Amino acid sequence: MRTAELAHNVPSNAAQSNGADRDLLAALAGKQGARDRAVAQNTRRVVLASLGVMQDQKAERKRGRSLALASLLVVLLALGPFVWRVTDDLIGGEHLSDMATQTSLWICVLCPAVLAAVIVAGWARNRF
Repeated sequence: MRTAELAHNVPSNAAQSNGADRDLLAALAGKQGARDRAVAQNTRRVVLASLGVMQDQKAERKRGRSLALASLLVVLLALGPFVWRVTDDLIGGEHLSDMATQTSLWICVLCPAVLAAVIVAGWARNRF
């Protein structure tokens, strides 16, 4: 109680130190507790909201990576038979002008190129 009494009975001998002394004594007496609590609650809300946004961004990046990896795996599994056919035809002495060999070879070249273009386009869209 003594500091609360001092906060109200501060002598006004210096104009600049008077305001600072009153603020200091009021803070020591605990008269600004409600204001400090409100500031702390606002800060806590802002920090929790920022944390939620950061977690959402992290989850979105993980989902994007997972989709890219899954699509790459599906394309590799789908291209496996074509790669096997091209390899078997070229090792077996078939000509590149054979229609089945050319088709398989074009599929083996174009599908990964299209997949890479899609992945790069998605990455560039998110990046810029």
